[in-house]
Amino acid sequence: MNVDTLQARRQAHALLDFLPPGKLSAVRELLAAMVDPVQRALAMAPLEDEEITEEEEREVAEAREWLKHNKPIPMEEILADFGLTAADFERMAGEPTPARSSQ
Repeated sequence: MNVDTLQARRQAHALLDFLPPGKLSAVRELLAAMVDPVQRALAMAPLEDEEITEEEEREVAEAREWLKHNKPIPMEEILADFGLTAADFERMAGEPTPARSSQ
């Protein structure tokens, strides 16, 4: 990153600290619209709040290796295996999780 770009980035970050919440939200939306969809998804994803275990790292590596040799399975196909549709899934996502009884 050249000096001018680094300077501009630092100035932009400093200015963000002075924005009230409503304007900060508007700037965030503007920036999100300016970057490509994959970068936007990564930037907007919630931060991991716990350490990733070695087992999880292995499982991700296995999944990536599998994808090198296989086509991804559409979510609709997986939902259909459970007798659900995408609409069912969306509806369920908005419902509170039922409380589990401790036995």
